[in-house]
Amino acid sequence: MEKYIPDIYQKNIFSIDYMKLKEKGIQCLLFDLDNTLVPYSAKKPDDKIIELFSQLKELGFCVILFSNSGKKRLRPFKEELEIDCCASAKKPLTQNFYRILKEYRFKEDEVAIIGDQMMTDVLGGNRVGITTILVNPISLKESIFTKPNRMLERHMMKKLRDHDLFFKGRYYE
Repeated sequence: MEKYIPDIYQKNIFSIDYMKLKEKGIQCLLFDLDNTLVPYSAKKPDDKIIELFSQLKELGFCVILFSNSGKKRLRPFKEELEIDCCASAKKPLTQNFYRILKEYRFKEDEVAIIGDQMMTDVLGGNRVGITTILVNPISLKESIFTKPNRMLERHMMKKLRDHDLFFKGRYYE
């Protein structure tokens, strides 16, 4: 069950203390796209996200979109935010997490993944040993591929709650 528990749980990407992550030695931030940065229906980043990513790059973070969506979906975000991306990441499988670590020459303790799904972002990141940050989904509308994961996630959250390990809405750093 521990593989489903995020290291950090925050309301959204704007609630995360990025300076604290920097102080912990995090150098690379992997961001999920859909329902983490933008609603599933959004075609490009809004000004608030553009400003956040600009600030993160100024702080010295390597910022990478790390999404199960394809290249076509990620392209407008990659271009507008001027960042790298890993499309079709196949989370929670670990191969692309390890590819990023090797390609960018980061150690596990220098990378964090930020996402809205326990069953993909948190599980995948925990399997690799990187810092995992769970945020609430920003929209109720989801991809058809996400719906089964949400059912499993609700079941896992109940199990974790029953064991006093995780409570939805009880945020922590």
